[in-house]
Amino acid sequence: MGAERAQERERERERSLPRIRLDLPRERRPRFLPEYDPEAFGRVSERIARFLGTGRFIVWMTVTIIVWVLWNIFAPSSLKFDEYPFIFLTLALSLQASYAAPLILLAQNRQDDRDRVNLEQDRKQNERSIADTEYLTREIAALRMGLGEVATRDWIRSELQDLIKEMEERSDGHRGPRDLFPTAGDRGSDVPDR
Repeated sequence: MGAERAQERERERERSLPRIRLDLPRERRPRFLPEYDPEAFGRVSERIARFLGTGRFIVWMTVTIIVWVLWNIFAPSSLKFDEYPFIFLTLALSLQASYAAPLILLAQNRQDDRDRVNLEQDRKQNERSIADTEYLTREIAALRMGLGEVATRDWIRSELQDLIKEMEERSDGHRGPRDLFPTAGDRGSDVPDR
C-alpha cells in the first residue's frame, strides 16, 4: 500500500509540473548581474592597456604624483588631504595597479587569440602554396618528359642528312643529288590523286 501511495504522489507531482515544450525557446531568467558585451569590453580594455603602455601615461602619472606629494607637504594644513605617509596616494596607486594588471592581461589574451587565428591562416596558406608548388613541379616534369619525345630541328636535320647519305649510297652514281627529289614536271601532277 505504501508503494502505491508513493507512485500516486509521483504521478501527481508530474501532473502539477508545467510541461516543457521543446519547440519553443526557454523563457529568460531574471539576471541579477548587469549584462555587457564582451567584445566591446575587450576593445575598451585594449585601449586602456595601450594607453598604460605609453610614455604619455608615465609622464602624466609622474606629474600627478609629484603634484600630490608637493601639495601635501607645502600646502596649508587646512588644505592638505593626505599627510606625510601618503596613505591615500598609496591606496590610489594600488587601486590603479589592481585594475591595470587584469586589463593588460585581457588585452594580451585577445592579442594571443588574434595571433593564433593569423598563425592558423598562415599555416593553411603555406599548405596551399606547397600543394600548388608540388603540382606545378609535377606539371613541369611531365612537360619535360613530353618534350623529350618531340622531334627537334637538329634531330630532324640529322635524320634528313642520314637519309640523303643513304639514298646517295643506294644510287648507282648516275644521278645527281637533284634527282633524288623529282620535280612535278618529271612525275606528273598529283592533283587527281587527292
